[in-house]
Amino acid sequence: MSSNLPSGTVTGAKNKPLSPFKKRGSLQYAASTVEPRGARHLLTSQHSLPGIPVALKQSIDLRTSMDGKYKEIAEELFSRSLAESEMRSAPYEFPEDSPIEQLEEKRHRLERQISQDVKFEPDILLRAKQEFMKTDSATDLEYMKEQSQAPDLQEREQVPEREYQRVTISGEEKCGVPFTDLLDAAKCVVKALFIRQKYMSLSLQSFCRTTTRYLQELSERPLDLDLYEEDIPETTVTADATVHPPVSETHPYENQDPASMPPDMGYGCKMVDGVMHVYTTRNIMEKSTELDLPYPDLQEYIADMNVMMALIINGPVKSFCYRRLQYLSSKFQMHILLNEMKELAAQKKVPHRDFYNIRKVDTHIHASSCMNQKHLLRFIKRAMKKYPKEIVHVERGKGQTLMEVFESMNLTAFDLSVDTLDMHADRNTFHRFDKFNAKYNPIGESILREIFIKTDNYIKGKYFGHIIKEVMADLEESKYQNVELRLSIYGRSRDEWDKLATWAVKHQVYSNNVRWLVQVPRLFDVYHTKKQLCNFQEMLENIFMPLFEVTVNPGSHPELHLFLQHVVGFDSVDDESKPEQHIFNLDSPLPVNWTEEDNPPYSYYLYYMYANMTVLNHLRRVCGKM
Repeated sequence: MSSNLPSGTVTGAKNKPLSPFKKRGSLQYAASTVEPRGARHLLTSQHSLPGIPVALKQSIDLRTSMDGKYKEIAEELFSRSLAESEMRSAPYEFPEDSPIEQLEEKRHRLERQISQDVKFEPDILLRAKQEFMKTDSATDLEYMKEQSQAPDLQEREQVPEREYQRVTISGEEKCGVPFTDLLDAAKCVVKALFIRQKYMSLSLQSFCRTTTRYLQELSERPLDLDLYEEDIPETTVTADATVHPPVSETHPYENQDPASMPPDMGYGCKMVDGVMHVYTTRNIMEKSTELDLPYPDLQEYIADMNVMMALIINGPVKSFCYRRLQYLSSKFQMHILLNEMKELAAQKKVPHRDFYNIRKVDTHIHASSCMNQKHLLRFIKRAMKKYPKEIVHVERGKGQTLMEVFESMNLTAFDLSVDTLDMHADRNTFHRFDKFNAKYNPIGESILREIFIKTDNYIKGKYFGHIIKEVMADLEESKYQNVELRLSIYGRSRDEWDKLATWAVKHQVYSNNVRWLVQVPRLFDVYHTKKQLCNFQEMLENIFMPLFEVTVNPGSHPELHLFLQHVVGFDSVDDESKPEQHIFNLDSPLPVNWTEEDNPPYSYYLYYMYANMTVLNHLRRVCGKM
């Protein structure tokens, strides 16, 4: 798997062309205490590789008024949420104009006005905007005009940085908030950032470089974050810059020859207390043969979670963050008012680039909803015309053709329309997880969802693969649009990964403009009630065991080995408005003992998914796949 796909199961050759998909960590997890008085606080793990940056030492005092009370605050917050859970209700209808839509409309209106008013023709721009820009606009435009006519490319590369108007705020700070509250809130935010950095570092995920630079000023030694990030040199854009990256001539799913796959490492894998352990041999899985792969300590993770929950409900922290975000938003709006025209002029000076031909990535799009309604409607009508006699479904042991399925619903191709599909997620689905899920069913019929937008059905996801490839073809034609599509792994059976990979390889569902992200719905209680799972550890094994097996021996799952090269990470999804009946603490049962009817809490899911993902990333690094 490619090296720019960190969060989960992705690695690859380092000499591949740079991808527009940035490294990311999809699992959102809580994090850790920072000892007072600058003490060294280790992120302990059961095993540690030499050189792994699992510790951070601060040179500043981050003690706050909440120190020593995190556990009590977290328990109080949980008990309060249980008491209020029965009073929670979500409105069924929303106003016609939601705040998000108003902001989007305002932004689009501003962009349309700019596109109509501004065309980079120096003489016209000079006459039309001279009064607006006032300060040295004529000089700037004349300079740009001379530079554009200069024959020497080397001189063009040495254009000095453009001077923008700046806004400074001076005088004694009088914000109406006690200084002690501001200081306490700032320390809490810094503490949370150190926690986040610690967990990102342990799982070999990238961390924001700007935040790293500021955190380094607060620590006694440099943070070891760049060790796991791609070394991407910052190059200037020139007139002869490559517009289209090179594309491989061979299809990545064609090479399934076992001889060409990496060799079997001979390691053994076994899940112990919900976390996968890797051993140097498959025959003797003992402590003496265990590989030294780190993962977060459960006790410290729970302490970190208590810290984060306490910070969430801290009044000064909430006020500080709100005021800071408002200030930054206003500062940016002021920058736009002062320097909008200069920025537009500078953008138009960049060769081969404008808004339409810069590379864009759409995220958080499920593959089942990546097409628009009109596209899906055209595909369904085309399938009814081309494959009316194809058996697509089995009802009570009897096969049904596509025509018979629609006849059972008293529908014909003529009756279908965008309105009858009813798959548009409008504003009434906001905060309504039940209504949102219903939008995945064409015409409100789950049987059509199974036939057209499922990978595991009677026709092995044939129609779904075809329509996804049509969406990919549209993306490739536009050249600059990329998407991160989501596919679901439920953890009900061990062969889910193989079925998904076989679907992708068989139908050659691949595009250089697309990467996959695997989401895991938190539905253990549903599967346990249906007797599909005995305990929570069985679900974890179904999710992670195939990934460890294919990492150790790619030949054991050849299709999965090829498919994982284009997977970028994991996510955990469900209706987050549902109340939780349990709090995750040291008294919580281990996954092998979680046999209750209730669903484990969100933090329980995330710890065991994060811990296994961390071990997997380190294993893939040891095996040279990352």
